[in-house]
Amino acid sequence: MPPFTYELHEISHLALAPARAISDIAQLWLKSPVNFLSYTHVGKNMVATVELFERMTRRYGKPAFGLSSTIVGGKRAPVVENIVWRRPFCRLIHFERQLEGNQGEPQPKLLIVAPMSGHHSTLLRGTVEAFLPFYDVYITDWADARLMPMSAGRFDLDDYIDYLISICEHLSKEKDGVALHTLGVCQPAAPLFAAVALMEAEDNPHVPASMTLMGGPIDTRRSPTKVNLLAQERGSAWFQHHCISTVPLGYHGAGREVYPGFLQLAGFMAMNIDRHVNAHIDLFSHLVEGDGDSADKHREFYDEYLSVMDLTAEFYLQTVDTVFVKHALPKGEMTHHGAKVDFAAIHRVALMTVEGENDDISGAGQTLAAHDLCYNLPASMKADYLQEKVGHYGVFNGSRFRNQIVPRILDFHANGKRSVRNLSLVERI
Repeated sequence: MPPFTYELHEISHLALAPARAISDIAQLWLKSPVNFLSYTHVGKNMVATVELFERMTRRYGKPAFGLSSTIVGGKRAPVVENIVWRRPFCRLIHFERQLEGNQGEPQPKLLIVAPMSGHHSTLLRGTVEAFLPFYDVYITDWADARLMPMSAGRFDLDDYIDYLISICEHLSKEKDGVALHTLGVCQPAAPLFAAVALMEAEDNPHVPASMTLMGGPIDTRRSPTKVNLLAQERGSAWFQHHCISTVPLGYHGAGREVYPGFLQLAGFMAMNIDRHVNAHIDLFSHLVEGDGDSADKHREFYDEYLSVMDLTAEFYLQTVDTVFVKHALPKGEMTHHGAKVDFAAIHRVALMTVEGENDDISGAGQTLAAHDLCYNLPASMKADYLQEKVGHYGVFNGSRFRNQIVPRILDFHANGKRSVRNLSLVERI
């Protein structure tokens, strides 16, 4: 990446500060009930314009999960977030449900491994919310690299896998007789898969009961997307030269080499630029028309989508090289601290894969490839599901996720492949 790219990004943001201040004042004046313009079509257009400007130039902070309660056994139970495990680059959040004595038997634990790919773990708010009535839910909350001082050291893909093994051991060592299930969404499908294989190879007694891999890049040679093709065409050296920058002064992580979140966001936006432009045009129309519900839905989605974090350069580059350029997983060449990862060692941990028919990040078939690597895992412990009419986001969020995917995951955890497999796995293999 050209020198001072991060600094130029910061300067451009600061340069717009006076304009944002003026837009804030304009919003207060234009929305005031004592201002007759606020009731006119012209005034509503002006309000919509200044709000769009403010939202398009704002720096979005890390959102909160905001999950204060859930329904368990037909009764509402308060939910409290607790940090139960911590390392420099990750916290494990436990969504502790304050259950009454008559709300049923202890439910299994579910570890949701959130992506470390530019967005915060709160992107999976809907995922957590959907599983809370049925599981004791935990989620990985990865650190923003630009906030991590150099004294915290390095963090690469090997460290990520070490963290997952440590978390599984932490959750399984509690002698409560409750099963632990794991779920990796998108990027963490590969490291979770590797972590389980390493634990199995060492006959670790704390392996989870199952792993569910959702829309993850196990074999990116299958149904390659634009993201996959770019990695194959450019190679690892190109990403190191064009995508890595240094955190500037003013942040705790000053001097750390990172893959900036704003660069990742720009790439995501560019992939579907027409959709995002139309969404903001629709927001303008909703604001002018006074359609508050539709405007709120837009704000809620983009407040999350536009909130991004930086990744350590070593993690990003090792992931690109291992998963997208060398295809080390499907070739059986992936290593962890120099030792080969043997996926054939997996024989106790049930495997389910979930994919989206229209996924433009991890194409259909890429996650399914995990089944071929687990040839020592009994067929009765495998399941696959392809969700029709959903893209990448729809694999772990939205109505089809809640109504069609979640029930199948619940059934798999309870009954194995018996009713989840249906024809999907048979037809696609």
